[in-house]
Formats: sequence, C-alpha cells, structure tokens
Amino acid sequence: MDLLEDAPGSNAHEFTVSELSGAVKRSIEDRFGRVRVRGEIGRVSRPSSGHLYFDLKDDRAVLAAVTWKGQAARLSQRPEEGMEVIATGRMTTFAGQSKYQLIVEQIEPAGVGALMAMLEKRRKALAAEGLFDEARKKPLPFLPRVIGVVTSPSGAVIRDILHRLRDRFPSHVVIWPVAVQGEACAPQVAAAIRGFNALEADGPVPRPDLIIVARGGGSLEDLWGFNEEAVVRAAADSRIPLISAVGHETDTTLIDFASDQRAPTPTAAAEIAVPVRSDLMARLAEADARMQRGLAMAIDRPRQRLRDLARAMGRPGALTEAQRQRLDLWGVRLEPALRGLVRMRRQQLASRPIPVATLRQFTAAKRHGLERAGLRLDSGQERRQERRRDRLTGLQQRLDGSLARVVATTRRAVVTQGERLAQLSAKLDAAVQRNLDRRRELLDQLDRTRQTLGYRETLKRGYAVVHGQDGVLTSAKATNKSPRVEIEFADGRVAARPEGGSAKGRGPKKPPEQKTLF
Repeated sequence: MDLLEDAPGSNAHEFTVSELSGAVKRSIEDRFGRVRVRGEIGRVSRPSSGHLYFDLKDDRAVLAAVTWKGQAARLSQRPEEGMEVIATGRMTTFAGQSKYQLIVEQIEPAGVGALMAMLEKRRKALAAEGLFDEARKKPLPFLPRVIGVVTSPSGAVIRDILHRLRDRFPSHVVIWPVAVQGEACAPQVAAAIRGFNALEADGPVPRPDLIIVARGGGSLEDLWGFNEEAVVRAAADSRIPLISAVGHETDTTLIDFASDQRAPTPTAAAEIAVPVRSDLMARLAEADARMQRGLAMAIDRPRQRLRDLARAMGRPGALTEAQRQRLDLWGVRLEPALRGLVRMRRQQLASRPIPVATLRQFTAAKRHGLERAGLRLDSGQERRQERRRDRLTGLQQRLDGSLARVVATTRRAVVTQGERLAQLSAKLDAAVQRNLDRRRELLDQLDRTRQTLGYRETLKRGYAVVHGQDGVLTSAKATNKSPRVEIEFADGRVAARPEGGSAKGRGPKKPPEQKTLF
C-alpha cells in the first residue's frame, strides 16, 4: 500500500502516530542501513550519561549524530568542534522529537573544517590589508572618564563588568545593547562601534574614552558574529581605543586581532580599563610626602649655603692686621738702633788721641757724613714707608674688589633663591588652599547629612517629641504617669498635662455649676 496515496472519498487506512513513525523508521533504516557521511563537527555535547551528541554540517544542511556510551569509548578520534570528519554509521529516527539522526560507529579525520578554513582565509586576507598591524593600535587611556560597553544588556557579562569597575574605580558607563550571537550580531556590533565613534564630545550622550566589546564563552558558531568582516573593519577604524573581551581565554575571534588590546575575559577587560583607586590614593600620598620633603630641603639648603658664605667672607680689617703689626715693630726697633750706633762711634773717638787739626777735620767730616747719613736714612725710611703705603693701598683695593664681587655673587644667589622660595611658597599656598577647600566641602557635606538625619528635620514634617521629668517619653503609659509634660515642635515647646495624670496638691476638677435665668 502506498502511504502517500489518499484519494478523496476513498476508504484509506488511518494510521496512528506510532504506526506512521514506525513505518518511517523502517523505511530509513532499510534504505540507509550503513552510510559514510563527510561533514564538519559542530555543537559537541557530552552529558553525564556518557553518550556523545554532536552535529555534522556543511554549508547547506545539518545532520544530528549520536554515539552511544559503549561505542564512544572505542572511537579512534574524539569529536571536536570545527573538525572535518568522515563518520560511519546507520541512519535511524527518534520518534520522540520527529527527527532523523545518524548513529555513529566510527569517526575518521578528513582535514581542516570548512568553518576553520574559511576563518583562516579571512584572517590572512584582512592581515594582508594591514588591519592587524601593531602600528595601528592606539594606547589605552590611563583613567577613562566614560567607558562604552557593547554587549547584551541581559547577560551576566555586563553585571561582571559593572561589579569589577565599581570595586576598582567607579566610572561612567554607557551601554550599547546588541545581539551577541545569530544573524543580527555582526551588523549590530559594527553599528555600535561606529555609533560610539560618531558621538559628539559635548553632546547629550557623552562620548566614551574607551570601548569594551564583550561576550561570554560559546561554540564557534555562537562566536561567529565577531569573525565577520564588518565587525573587524569597524574595530580597526575606531578612533576610540577598543578592548575585545569575546569568549573565554581559549576562544579567539578576528576582532581580537583588530582591537587595540585583547582581554581573556570580560572581567579582565574591566581590570585593564581602570586602575585600582586605593593604589592611586597611596601613590598620591607618597608623592605628596616627597613634595613636602623636597620643599623643606629647597628652603633649608639655600639657608645653610647663605650661612656658609657669611662665615667664609671674614672681616676686611683682619686682612691688614699682620702688615700693620710688622710696620709698628720695625718703627719701634729703628730708633734704639740709631742711638746705639752713635754711642759706639763716640766711644771709638774718645779712646783714640787725635790732633786738634785732624780732630777738627774729622769732626767736620763726621758731621758732614752724619748729616748725609741722616738725609739718606730719612729719605730711605720715607721711601720704604711710601712703598709699604702703596702696597697696603693696592691690597686694600684688591680686597675691596674681591669683597664687591663676593657680595654681588652672594646677592645674586640670594635673589635667585628668594625667587625660587617665592615660587615654592606660592605652590605650597595653592596646595594648602586646595586641601582646605576639599576639607571645607567635605565638612559642608557632613553638616548637610547631619541636618538631614537629625530629628529636627522630622519635626518640620509635622511630628513632635514629648519630654517628661526624666527625659523623652515614648509610650502612652509613661506619659499618663508623668504629672507634667512638654511637647517639642519644630518652632518651640508647649507645656501640657496628660489626662491620666494629676497635679500635686490638687483634686479632680468639679463640674461647673449650672446657672438658671429664673
């Protein structure tokens, strides 16, 4: 009987679903009892049962394949995603899902997979254009103000990135939602990268300083959108530095070669994007301490140099003290020497008898000689004194010139150091002022927080505080026991007496007497 023949109005046999499924199963198993199929392996699954489930595919069709646990242990080649193989087995059907599948008994490698071959061919073509050159890669900003993230807004990837950024250095993040797999993935990712680059710096949406393209791990088919040429060219043309964080550490896509830096995981991309804030604060504190020490040394060193120069200058009078002392010494010794010479000559004349004529001649000659000697002595002494006076004058002039040069050099050094000290003082004043402004702003914030959290702000919204003799009353029972209370409002306090209390020394109030007109 032909199962497809169903003439209108005829008494054709009505099959049950199980009967029809069994007939199809027998037909397929009889026609394809043993076959050899060549294709590329994709989507390998290894459940806990020990069976192997995978797909055999080419550019137009996909065939489901399964290897049972016992046969899987005897396979000579373990199926891996992307391999092109020749699978030997038998065709059958699975009635539970109305599909046919290949029961694989043996796998033989058949060469590089079609997808892998196409990927390698595309990589070489794009590399030949220079899209992967290191010279094209841009340095990442040290501390980006705005970070653009291209990923799915509903996955765990964006939560991991935001959590890591919040822990390290909170930044402004702009998310561009895209599909991260399927046919829409490549055009949306390329459009997102170009869209971030097209934003104006002062527009309503801030232009990112850094872009992160992120996706979690997956199979080669799941990540194929990031191998498309449009995505690679958009990443290479991006004027904003770009980090690719697609897949896990072992996954590699073509956008990784075109990006400025590749991150092994999306979390690692957040760690690459920003530094640790606590480390920066420690470095700033260290730099501030070094600056303070440098300022102190810059002030103390010129001061000590000035003291050393002042000690080295000496007194001008001390330079002529030795010469003056020598002159006084020779002046004191000259007069006794002359007197001793005259006395010796007189004794020599007195011891020898000399004729009167000769004595007179000798006396005249001696007188004349003494006069000449006295003239020579006086003139020699004057010349020596003149020479000494000239020498002292020259020394005095040289000393004055040397002192003038030392004073001028010292004055220039002092002026230069004074200018440097003035500049350093101005910088120090500015730094102190900035520090005071920051602390004043922090104090204002704390004061506003104090006022906001204080109970007086609550009183302004219509609440009140009841005070008793022993403090604040927080229950009706305690209020009734207190003879007198005060109610505090936002603008002051009001005395009151609870209805349940009684004043000391007074009884209960009497009702007012009724008065009649007649």
